[in-house]
Amino acid sequence: MKIAVLSGGNSTEREVSLISGKGVYGALKELGHKVVLLDVYLGRDDVNPKTCFDEDIDWTKGIGGIGEDSPSLEAIKALKNGERNFFGPNVLEICAEADIAFMALHGANGEDGRIQAAFDLLGIKYTGTDYLSSAICMDKGITKELLLADKVPTPLGFSFEKGEGYEDKLDGLKYPLVVKASCGGSSVGVYFAHSKEEVKPYVEKALTYGDKVVIEEFVKGREFTCGIIDGEALPIVEILPREGKYDYKNKYQSGGATEVCPAQIDDELRDRIQAVTRDVYKALKIRTYARVDIIVDENNDIYCLEANTLPGMTPTSLLPQEAREIGLNYGQLCEKIIQISLEKY
Repeated sequence: MKIAVLSGGNSTEREVSLISGKGVYGALKELGHKVVLLDVYLGRDDVNPKTCFDEDIDWTKGIGGIGEDSPSLEAIKALKNGERNFFGPNVLEICAEADIAFMALHGANGEDGRIQAAFDLLGIKYTGTDYLSSAICMDKGITKELLLADKVPTPLGFSFEKGEGYEDKLDGLKYPLVVKASCGGSSVGVYFAHSKEEVKPYVEKALTYGDKVVIEEFVKGREFTCGIIDGEALPIVEILPREGKYDYKNKYQSGGATEVCPAQIDDELRDRIQAVTRDVYKALKIRTYARVDIIVDENNDIYCLEANTLPGMTPTSLLPQEAREIGLNYGQLCEKIIQISLEKY
């Protein structure tokens, strides 16, 4: 099978995506597929889309590691030298030659449905859910509204657009509050306000990542995540940050957190977390696969924080850990994602 693995992009999760793409590329090649690895944003102007799947090209050249801090959006955009087209040279042409595009993208302009919608119009097959559920899940404000409408437990809060008043909506909420960019990812653009005076400067910081902000009550408790593939919930991971919060640095730097899989919890709590994961999958219209982030408070009440429609596939990512617990190694997980995705077509 000819597979184009898409990574990179122009979001704050660019570096994470490049490492995910490199891992997926290597695993699929080992399985015997004809695979190319593309930075969807920068592309390749030195290859022939018609023949590149059969050529001996080092597609991973130049891909480094993940830094302690998320990359600057302005620095990423500067790589295009003013070019306005999101897709890099030959990206669409190569994807059109492939049997399917494997979406190893994360964050805005990758996980938000825009590329999926474009591929639908162009007749390009791709892995993961469709453009609509991608857009829903990327917008934490819309996610919260739909979860509340379906009575799926989520922290009390609200969202608002840049320029809208929000101060009156703070009344009745309990501090500390979480202030976060509505369309961020990898814990980028997330701040904790312990008083009303702290909210405004954090809102201003969150707005540097987009024009919409979510403010919600902070739920103190144990952090869990649960993957789901084709509607079936996977074993649960408990995340234990070694220092502070489970932020960008702790997520992607070796030793930043302890991840226990399967989580050491009783069967009753396990079943409830997996049930909430399935409810989230259904409420947000997700197809194929996803990963749901959850907090369990001191009373064992469960709160859904968000759903990730393109979960990380780096060496330290959570979904591959969960898949191993049901007997799927990394390559088999990639293969399963492809086979389930092809069923859409």
